[in-house]
Amino acid sequence: MKIVFATNNQHKLDEIRAILGSQFEVVSLADIGCHEEIPETGTTLEENAMMKAEYIYDKYHLSCFADDTGLEVDALDGAPGVYSARYAAMEATAPCDSSQGLSHDSEANMARLLRELGNNNNRKARFRTVIALIEKKNVCSCGCTSIKLRHRFEGIVDGEIIRERRGGEGFGYDPIFQPDGYEQTFAELGADIKNQISHRARATQKLAEYLKTL
Repeated sequence: MKIVFATNNQHKLDEIRAILGSQFEVVSLADIGCHEEIPETGTTLEENAMMKAEYIYDKYHLSCFADDTGLEVDALDGAPGVYSARYAAMEATAPCDSSQGLSHDSEANMARLLRELGNNNNRKARFRTVIALIEKKNVCSCGCTSIKLRHRFEGIVDGEIIRERRGGEGFGYDPIFQPDGYEQTFAELGADIKNQISHRARATQKLAEYLKTL
């Protein structure tokens, strides 16, 4: 089965393809010739994921899914949440012309998070992934008429924010996030283990279970 994943993030593509396996052909935005920036102006993970999936479906008329992921830290009232990828760029002390350069800057994002947590002993946090799937479903056998069906899947992994970076694998906040039940960060556990227990893995597994029923 061929399906579009609304991303050009190679890390995400590799994870999703490894989790879904050979039963599904997952293609990227670049694979379908989409190179424009897709709006992500929602205030929740759910809104952003559906916004991206809707954009691709409406323009290319292909079944597609999109995800949005946030790190939610208890002591920071759930921040950075939906703004995780551009957390450093949104800091009040960031230079006014730096938002583009700091967006998706993992080192800068981790630095701000660790700085704001400081010596707070409440390090509880969770990664949450929301996947929005828009399915093109043919109404008649010849395929001349179709409807779009919307689905949503969620995956959560609880853990804590450690006080300094550990590990060289993974991406994003992986070097400072230690999942419950483990003594290593996502960046130390490696892709094989992470792809079994991560927030994205849990959301993707729900997606896969649904896709297998089609």
